[in-house]
Amino acid sequence: MSNAKIEVNVGQIRFSGEGEQDWVAKQLDKILAQAEKLIQLVPEPHGEENGGSGMNPMGKDLVIAKKTLPAFLQEKGATTNQVKKFLATAVWLEAKGNSRIQTGDITKALSAANQSKLGNPANSLNQNVAKGHCEKDGKQFFVTGDGKSSL
Repeated sequence: MSNAKIEVNVGQIRFSGEGEQDWVAKQLDKILAQAEKLIQLVPEPHGEENGGSGMNPMGKDLVIAKKTLPAFLQEKGATTNQVKKFLATAVWLEAKGNSRIQTGDITKALSAANQSKLGNPANSLNQNVAKGHCEKDGKQFFVTGDGKSSL
């Protein structure tokens, strides 16, 4: 039989194999059958090289995006501190694919999730900007890498 060689990339997972043609074909079938699960385990990075804007350091994060907002806030200990709650909600929204957020998006997300509202969302944003956790972009903002790591 003839030798065959294959290289497949699924998200960030890379597989290469070389061997008998039948064996390589079976391995490819196995990978293709599991491709969707592999992508969910290790999604592609979102940056300029992948068609994204490169502006959102986190990009979509399926691990966070699959969680409910109340569960994420609880996990991050962000249920009582207004500034931290604002930041955690912004991170959750970014994980869902929102690269630029407005304070109204935060209040809508909290309300939709039946969470207590923030007393002064604009002040919470300004405090996060002062700490370097968020950066304003016109009427919108995004969470910085420091902001994400602070959670």
